[in-house]
Amino acid sequence: MKDLDTSGLDCLAALADEGSFERAAQRLSLTQSAVSQRLRALESQLGRPLVVRSRPLRLTPAGQVLLRLARQWQALRVDAAAELGLPLPQLKVPIAVNADSLATWVLPALDALVAEEPALALELLVDDQEFTHEWLRDGAVLGCVSTQGEPLRGCVASALGLMPYGAFASPDFIRRRLPQGLHAGNLATTPFVVFNRKDQMSLRWVEAALGLRAPRLLERHVPSSEAYQRATVLGWGIGVLPLLQAREAVARGELLPLHPGLRLPVALYWHQWALAAPAGAPPLLDRIGQALAAQARQVLEPAPASASGE
Repeated sequence: MKDLDTSGLDCLAALADEGSFERAAQRLSLTQSAVSQRLRALESQLGRPLVVRSRPLRLTPAGQVLLRLARQWQALRVDAAAELGLPLPQLKVPIAVNADSLATWVLPALDALVAEEPALALELLVDDQEFTHEWLRDGAVLGCVSTQGEPLRGCVASALGLMPYGAFASPDFIRRRLPQGLHAGNLATTPFVVFNRKDQMSLRWVEAALGLRAPRLLERHVPSSEAYQRATVLGWGIGVLPLLQAREAVARGELLPLHPGLRLPVALYWHQWALAAPAGAPPLLDRIGQALAAQARQVLEPAPASASGE
């Protein structure tokens, strides 16, 4: 690990982002041969392969470890350049967020920062809030919004707040399909709108509402938060939505709550790599976390006790 070639780390990060030697070379303004040579030099230095040369290519476990180092090195390089008043290199900052947060409060949180940082190439990667943590573990992102409160080694985590969920359906759907309400007798024939196969919110709501254990649901998958709500408004089924997202449709009479007193609070946390920052202004990754936390305080319910780094 001594004296690792930082240009090789840049190539590794570009390969992970672009998925091919050709696109990585274009991004770095190098030839494919130069990218390949730098990668081979890094692999020789480590004594193990870092990339599986498939289509698209993928990183080996050792490559994922080095990718985390590459991301951190790039972030530190930008922070140091900013403090020294040097021209800022373009930094691709991948952040993993859950779709519901992206659809409601994440974009307003980051808007001012994006406007202030012309060199910031922000990449928002979307996954279920219970799985964004894995993107951070694999080195694919520098930070994530997650339901996991415990930080990874080398990371710090802080509580953002609670996003409560409830079940909703259109007035016409309730009139046609649930005139007597939802119960164990009609559950099997009642469709639920579900984000994707990872989404457990509908299952959790039914377990809490009906006291059933691991019920089988009739699911209609709609993998977009905005389209998910639209499908619920159109009467595709019952949707379990963040109250923050559903409130305007409820106010317009497009959705009605089922079991209004039943709320499923989801605790959200911000995780990021703990990078040694230069003195002076907060580093970019810290500023992203601060922007998210500030917006979360305005729109989410009060958070549980903050997590701390290891």
